[in-house]
Amino acid sequence: MNEHAALLDPSLLERFTAIVGERHALTGPDEIAPHVEEPRGLFGGRTALVLKPGSTDEVSQILKLATETGTPVVPQGGNTGLVGGQMPDGTGREVVLSLSRLNRIRELDLSSNTATVEAGVVLQTLQEEADANDRLFPLTLASQGSCQIGGNLSANAGGIGALAYGTARELCLGLEVVLPTGEVLDDLRKLKKDNTGYDLKNLFVGAEGTLGVITAAVVKLLPKPKGRELAWAGVASPAAALKFFEAANDMAGPALTAFELMEHTPLDFVLRHMPGVQQPLAEHHPWYVMVEVSSGRSAEDAQELMEEVLTRGFEDGHVADAVIAQSEAQALQLRNLREFMSEAQKPEGASIKHDISVPVAAIPEFIARAGAAVEKVVPGCRVACFGHMGDGNLHYNISQPVGMDRAEYLAYYRAMNDTVHAIVRELRGSFSAEHGIGRMKREELLFTQSEVATDLMRRVKKAFDPANIMNPGKVV
Repeated sequence: MNEHAALLDPSLLERFTAIVGERHALTGPDEIAPHVEEPRGLFGGRTALVLKPGSTDEVSQILKLATETGTPVVPQGGNTGLVGGQMPDGTGREVVLSLSRLNRIRELDLSSNTATVEAGVVLQTLQEEADANDRLFPLTLASQGSCQIGGNLSANAGGIGALAYGTARELCLGLEVVLPTGEVLDDLRKLKKDNTGYDLKNLFVGAEGTLGVITAAVVKLLPKPKGRELAWAGVASPAAALKFFEAANDMAGPALTAFELMEHTPLDFVLRHMPGVQQPLAEHHPWYVMVEVSSGRSAEDAQELMEEVLTRGFEDGHVADAVIAQSEAQALQLRNLREFMSEAQKPEGASIKHDISVPVAAIPEFIARAGAAVEKVVPGCRVACFGHMGDGNLHYNISQPVGMDRAEYLAYYRAMNDTVHAIVRELRGSFSAEHGIGRMKREELLFTQSEVATDLMRRVKKAFDPANIMNPGKVV
């Protein structure tokens, strides 16, 4: 029996268990462990109970009972979040609500180009189902093999495809949400145009489970591209990358579906630690970009467009070298070089991470200023900068100096955050571009946003969740 079970009244445990059945009410330490440990190991929590409902009605019953008894509930999807938004606190009194059993694709409507999916559908499953029906679901994340649609929407996930297709919010047309009272908001509409009052669904997208539980969604599908080309290029600097992006964007427009910027350091980490990878170019370069173009007309059209984009980059002097993937296997290898960059930092020791966005034109200035500033905080620290240059979102991660003690380095976490985020604010950017607020950034949000904005958010929270049972301690 879980040692924390005593923190909840036995009769209350029985009432929650009766809703989902004993098989789907986890109380054993080994069963619970995967639900109270998160990827970074920064936000461990405790719980007496993990509930795994199998229907919207069961979610409704759980939240109604939680509100009646004042029991805090922490919704959880694939548990891939990086800011602790899916983690219970350390009291053991919060119940974890796993949506993993709500995993049906309810409908594919190819005429409307929509999919109606439950919250527990794994992102990659939806991508593959869309692909099998000659459609594209363009949300692309490193964690797509385990993250779930409900969590993607709750965190308003971004990823590589946001340049052309937008974030999870732009891909969502309708929601089914269970409110803390147990009431169900059925707004599973497929409409691209709807001006009937407040857009209620967007209160829940990005709310990180603090207002209600998303149980299903209608998401957009797109026609599957007839051709896609991926290239990897070496550039001298972020300024050169920016000029290359501007030219590529002018030439390709919406056909430019990815433009990723990477410093050499995170690539070095990948080449050093990840199996089955190799240097993409013959020579070493200070910075790299990964470019993707897509065509709705033909593979030949995409190939021609990519060649034109790269030729322009060479002629303008912004690209030093480049390679175009000659097969799907090679394209996957190049994508993996980018996707492995977060994982490859772990063997290098502690990393202080930032998920920031600034106006695209300000990226070179941010990188220059931040690099000088963090070196003053911890001399010898190693900047691993990479991210979605096309939409202004960078993962500005800083690995510990070689030979420095891990705990000693992590003691600078707040100082490093303050230093980087101060520059972001001066450039009119955001300190949370796509990972959310969760537990990690709650105080930073309250410190940086206006009093009016904070007050409005608290009023919304109180209106939806007067008993404060929904993911307390997160966001607001």
